[in-house]
This record gives sequence, structure tokens and C-alpha cells, in this order.
Amino acid sequence: MTKFTLDKVHSGVAFQVKHMMVAKTKGEFKDFDVVLEGDLTDLESLKIEATINAASIDTNNEDRDGHLRSGDFFDVENYQTIKIQSQSIKKVSDEEYELTAQVTIKGVTNTETFTVEYNGTSKSPMDGSTVTGFDIEGKINRESYGLTWNAALETGGVLVGKDVKLSANLEFIVE
Repeated sequence: MTKFTLDKVHSGVAFQVKHMMVAKTKGEFKDFDVVLEGDLTDLESLKIEATINAASIDTNNEDRDGHLRSGDFFDVENYQTIKIQSQSIKKVSDEEYELTAQVTIKGVTNTETFTVEYNGTSKSPMDGSTVTGFDIEGKINRESYGLTWNAALETGGVLVGKDVKLSANLEFIVE
């Protein structure tokens, strides 16, 4: 079995959600770890487990980040981590796969499906190491995890959309 080490400098976990029905607010989680196990010659054999520090949320607005950390949203005092654990990976095309995973947010676990793009492997010109990369995208309903806070808008609709688009770009050093 191949050993993979997450290269955090070249990886990221981001999200976006509709704001006031007309725009999108974007953010990221600054502190996360991903454990990958399996064989690159059989990507359907891969197992992935991600742990995200919910308090590391960053939307480039400290007041909003504080609200997102509060009991209205992530309640980081009681639920420090977001967990994602793969259940299966299925090939869709040469570079695209479907990841089914258990996602746990705020103590609630649901099964979600994500699209995974395999970006291949490469040799680093800096140190000769082999690296591999994946892009992962999907969408979850935040309300199904108990993140239900919202405010009605005078013009109709709500302040925060219920669908959250997630994306991760992950680079690993292959050992």
C-alpha cells in the first residue's frame, strides 16, 4: 500500500453560499488534515478521511466568522471538527470519479456524493519527490446538518442560501 502525505501548502478546502439571494459569499477552512490510503493504479481502492477544524473558518470578515463559529451555525465550542469519511469511489470516466462519503457537521452525519477529478502524478523539480493531486467538488444542504439560522429579506427570500458548494484541491507527496 502506498503512503501519502498531504502537502498543506498546495492544498485547500473552500466553500461558497448564496448571500441575499443575489451574490455568493466565499470562504475557506485554514486548518484541516486529510489521510489518503490505497493504490494509485486502482483509484477505486482509495480511502479518504478528512478532519476540518471548524473554528478555522475564514470568510475575510471577522464579524461574520465569529457568527459562523457561534451556536447559530457551527457551534465550535461543542463541535470542534467536521469529518468526511469515504464509503466508496467509483470511476465515471478516465479522470473523473464519484466519491460517496459520510459527512459529519455539528454532530449530524449524512451521506453525500462528490465529484473527484484525478490530476495524475508528477515529479517535483525541487526535491525529486512524486506528487499526486485531486480536485473534489460537491454541494450539501446546510440545514440538514442543523445549520438553520437565517433572516428573511424585506424584498423576499432569505439572507443565507441553504445550498453550500464545497471544493477541495488536494496535493499529496507519494512515498
